[in-house]
Amino acid sequence: MSTRIADIAIPDSKLAKEATELVRDATDDLLYDHSRRVYLWGALHGRRLDIEHDPELLYIAAMFHDIGLTAPHRASGRRFEIDGADEARAFLASHGIADDRSRLVWEAIALHTTPEIPNHMHPVIALTTAGVEMDVLGIGYHAVSDEERAAVVAAHPRPDFKRRILQAFTDGIAGKPATTFGNIKADVLDRFSPGYVRPNFVGIVEGSDWPE
Repeated sequence: MSTRIADIAIPDSKLAKEATELVRDATDDLLYDHSRRVYLWGALHGRRLDIEHDPELLYIAAMFHDIGLTAPHRASGRRFEIDGADEARAFLASHGIADDRSRLVWEAIALHTTPEIPNHMHPVIALTTAGVEMDVLGIGYHAVSDEERAAVVAAHPRPDFKRRILQAFTDGIAGKPATTFGNIKADVLDRFSPGYVRPNFVGIVEGSDWPE
C-alpha cells in the first residue's frame, strides 16, 4: 500500500522507489523534502482543478527538478535546470521509459523556473511548476487548506526554508553565473553573490557585432 500524505498517494512503483533512493542519496534533507513537497503541492493543485495527470511522471519530475544544484553539476557550465532534466532523462532511459514520456519530464524540469509558459503546457509540466511555485514563492498558498498544508509540512518539514533554499540556489549557480541570464535565478546572484553584475539584454543587443 502506498503512503498517502494529505490524501495524495506517493507513487510506489519500482521506478518511483528507485528515483526516491537516487535523489535521497544525492541530496540533503533540504532538497529532498522540498522535492517531495513539490510533488504533493502539484498533485493537490491538479486535484483541485480536476487536471488529469500521470502521478508517476509528475513524481519523477518533482524529485529530480533541483538535482542540478548539487555539487557534481556546479562546474558543468549549463543551466542547473538542464543538468537536472538531463539526469532525469538518463534515469528514465536506463529503465526503458519511452522517449515521449521522458521528454515530458525533461521539459517539466527544464522549464520549472520559467514563469507562466509551463501553465499552458502538458499537465506534468504545468503541475511541476505549480508545485515549485507553491513551495518557493507561496503561489496558491491559500488555495490549499490549512489541514492539507499541515499534513504535507508534518511529513516533510521546512525549517528555516526560505533562507536555506536561497543559499542552496546560490551555492548551485554561483560558479556558472552566465547561466542565469534571462532567468529568475539572476535575482539570487544579484542579492547574494558579491561582484556579480547582471547582464542586460538591451546592452547585449546594442553591443553585438552588427554594424548598425
